[in-house]
Parts: sequence; C-alpha cells; structure tokens
Amino acid sequence: MIKRWSSQQVFPIVLLSLLAALSFWLERTVDLPEPRLDGKLRHDPDAVVDNFEIRRLDVNGVLQYRLTAPRMQHFPDDDTSLLSQPRLDYYRPGAPDMSLSGNNAAVASKGETVFFWGDVKATRAATPDRPEMVARMPDLTVQPDEGIAFTNSPVEVTQGTSWFKGVGMHLDNNTSVLVLNSQVTGTYYPPKASP
Repeated sequence: MIKRWSSQQVFPIVLLSLLAALSFWLERTVDLPEPRLDGKLRHDPDAVVDNFEIRRLDVNGVLQYRLTAPRMQHFPDDDTSLLSQPRLDYYRPGAPDMSLSGNNAAVASKGETVFFWGDVKATRAATPDRPEMVARMPDLTVQPDEGIAFTNSPVEVTQGTSWFKGVGMHLDNNTSVLVLNSQVTGTYYPPKASP
C-alpha cells in the first residue's frame, strides 16, 4: 500500500528546508572577514619628528635643496609623510635661490613628489638686475629631484611693481622659467636700466 502525503504534511517540511537554505545563504553573504590586527588598515602615524630637515646633495657634495618643517608625521599604511609649515629651499650655483612654502605638505612614499597646500608661496630671490619674484597659489605639486613644480589652480605673481594673474603654472627651477598656462592678465614694468 502506498501512503500519500497531504499538502498539510509537506508544507512544514518545505518551509523548514527553505528557512535552512536562507539561513545558510545569509551566513555566507553577511559573514565579514576577520579584521586585520597588524595596524596596516589604520592611518595613524608611526613616527613624529619635530624640527624635521632633509638635505639633498649632488655627487660633489654641494647642497641642491633642503626640505624643513617644524613637525613631520610618517604614516606606515601608505608610506607617506605629512609636514606642517613646510619649506623647500633650492640652491643652484650662479642662480638666485628659490624657496617654496605652505601651510601643509604631503610627501609621497619615495619622496619623489611633495604636494603643498594652504597659502602656498614660491619666492625667487632678487638679483642685481631684477627684483624678488613671489608667486602665490592655493596648492602646488613639486618634484624636488627634477627641480620642477606645477599647479592647475589660480596663481598671482608679483615682481617689483609688475604683477600677473593666471590659471595653472609650470615652474622650472633649472632654467628659472615660470609659465602661466591660461587666462593670463597683468602689468609688466621693465626694470630700470642701471647707469
């Protein structure tokens, strides 16, 4: 004799099987990986240095540039450093000194790029035939070893009584050339010739 199952008997079994499958699926879907306890996911400094200074010398031991800051914090998760009130000074024989400063800077992991932000100022020292040049901008990306800096932000440049404004800038310290990229306006007064 064959016993038939009624729908009233099968319904609870199907419902329990469905709930078991749903519970298994939810456990697999919601199960989060174990958190790493090695600190690599945290962005906390592992080193803090007061009166930070780093110098770059050429092959003959001549100082090329110096990067200083009252405070430096190094972050191990991305191997970057954060500088407060940074200053980058370039020294080139036979050329006027150039300094870059800002409220903050982030240094890339290998030091190949320094990103300045907050009241950034680039200053080229005066020479006997031209006055000091000052360029101001909100941010500046610098490649210290290459001697170049650039921004896509608005820039204001003054040199003596001359002034220029523009958007975007490229500065090559190797050639002492500053180029404003677009929307340039200004007034240029040639330096007075010496007698």
